[in-house]
Formats: sequence, structure tokens, C-alpha cells
Amino acid sequence: MSMESAGAFMERLKSDKEFAAAVNGFASLDEVLDYVKRAGFDFTIEELQSLTGRLSDDELSSVAGGWGKWGPQIYRRV
Repeated sequence: MSMESAGAFMERLKSDKEFAAAVNGFASLDEVLDYVKRAGFDFTIEELQSLTGRLSDDELSSVAGGWGKWGPQIYRRV
């Protein structure tokens, strides 16, 4: 489990629309975590949540987000 993996996950959510849609399409947290682990990420929910306050000004200007069923939700502005 690592902060680096959580950060890489957040970056992939922002850059890969198909991956983000798959993550947001699951009905339960367990399904999300299983999918994320199969995709090669290994982090805790707490590690992921701790990153939400660490967005740069550039990141903030290019994404919109909020809290969904499983924590932070990131959506790229079109």
C-alpha cells in the first residue's frame, strides 16, 4: 500500500476516461477495490482520501470533483 500508488491512480482517473468510467460504474466499494487492484494499484481508502487536499492550481483548474459513494470523484472538464 502506498501513497505513490494512490497518486498514480488519481492521475489515471484524470487521464483515462474509460478507466474512470469503469471505476465509477461499479455498484459497491468492494467491486471498485477489486478492479483497482487488478489494474495494478495498491493503496488504502485513507491514503486516497489524504491526496484530495494536494491538488496543484493547474490540476484544480482542469478537473471538477466531489464525493461519491466511495470517496473522491474526479471528472475532467470538457
